[in-house]
Amino acid sequence: MTARAAGRFPRFAIQILLNVADYFLRVAFAPPASLRQARAAWQQRAARRHLKLFNFSATVSGEIPRSGLLVSNHLSYLDILVIGSLTPTVFVSKADVRGWPVFGWLAERAGTVFIERERRLHVGEVNSQIQSALADGMLVVVFPEGTSSNGATVLPFRSSLLEPVAGGAHHITVGRLAYALADGDAAKEACYWGDHTFFPHLLNLLGKRALGATVKFAPFGASTADRKELARQLHAAVGAL
Repeated sequence: MTARAAGRFPRFAIQILLNVADYFLRVAFAPPASLRQARAAWQQRAARRHLKLFNFSATVSGEIPRSGLLVSNHLSYLDILVIGSLTPTVFVSKADVRGWPVFGWLAERAGTVFIERERRLHVGEVNSQIQSALADGMLVVVFPEGTSSNGATVLPFRSSLLEPVAGGAHHITVGRLAYALADGDAAKEACYWGDHTFFPHLLNLLGKRALGATVKFAPFGASTADRKELARQLHAAVGAL
């Protein structure tokens, strides 16, 4: 562990405690009708606090979405912090994140929708939760690649989570993320993929001087009821960013 990481990690832990306290003070007892919004706002506050520890800066282009479905490429767990810091959101995540120490609990408190991809019938339950969040006027974020990558290309999109927006039922925004490190290789040290494990990756990242992100948003105007065709069109739109 570098001296910089050693200095930042205790502050990172303190921020987690502050986020837990913030949750119980401002979210845990929110009325059911406003709980989803309260959770998303809490997640935004938490994301902003944590990103400060990385000496983070972002360059954002396009209008930041506030509702509907956001479809983005997926590079790292940092994507949750970066997008979540820009706007209140409901994320859809693979179910094993729920089992991460501390962070799985935080993700669940934020109202994350977890999907068990190996259970084919579970997709229908997840789509119902996505539809409910969209109907509440929330911004729902999905990563149709299904896994993270080093950003060299956008992996093929899965279509299973696009059912709630097929046929133009809700508006869609496409997004694309990219990272940069002041003193490192973002593809290897900011992106989280391959054989990376969480805590060593996090500690290495906390040791970097500064983390930067480029975030691009664009409205998606096409509409089709064919999920597979929609996935292809969205993939092309994200690639074009």
